[in-house]
Amino acid sequence: MDIVSRQKRKQMMSGIRGKNTRPEIGIRKGIHALGFRFRLHVKEIPGHPDIVLPKYKALILVHGCFWHRHACHLFKWPSTRAEFWKKKINGNVKNDEKILAILKTSGWRCLIVWECALKGKTRLEKSELIKQIAEWILSEKKYQEIGGNRPRSRQ
Repeated sequence: MDIVSRQKRKQMMSGIRGKNTRPEIGIRKGIHALGFRFRLHVKEIPGHPDIVLPKYKALILVHGCFWHRHACHLFKWPSTRAEFWKKKINGNVKNDEKILAILKTSGWRCLIVWECALKGKTRLEKSELIKQIAEWILSEKKYQEIGGNRPRSRQ
C-alpha cells in the first residue's frame, strides 16, 4: 500500500523531469567554472546525452539511481504495481545498454554520474565530484562511472 494518496502520487510523479534536473545543473555549473564548454541534449547523438563535450569527444550522462536501477541505497523496488515497475525499470536499463553500445562504437567517450554521487548518505563533496569529472574529461579513458562513496562501517 502506498503511503500517499493516488492524487498526491500523480502530482509527485508529474514533477519528475528528464532534462535540466538539479544534479545536471550542478555538474554543468561546476565544469563550466573550470573552463569546459559543452552542448546540452544533442538530438543528433543517440540517447540525447545530458552534456556533450565535442572538443574531447566526451559525453556525460547523469543517471537517477531509481530510474536506471543503480545498486545503491537510493534504489528500491516499489512494492505497489510491482510488475509495471519491473518492466519499466528493466526496460530503461536495457535501453541504457543499447545506447551506450552505440555511443562507444561511434567513438564517444562516456561518463555516467550516478545520483548517489550528488545526494544521499554516500554523496561526494561537490568539489571532489567536479574534480573527478574534470580529470576524466582530460584523460583518455573511454568509459567511467562515478557513484557515491560506499557507506563507512560504524565503529
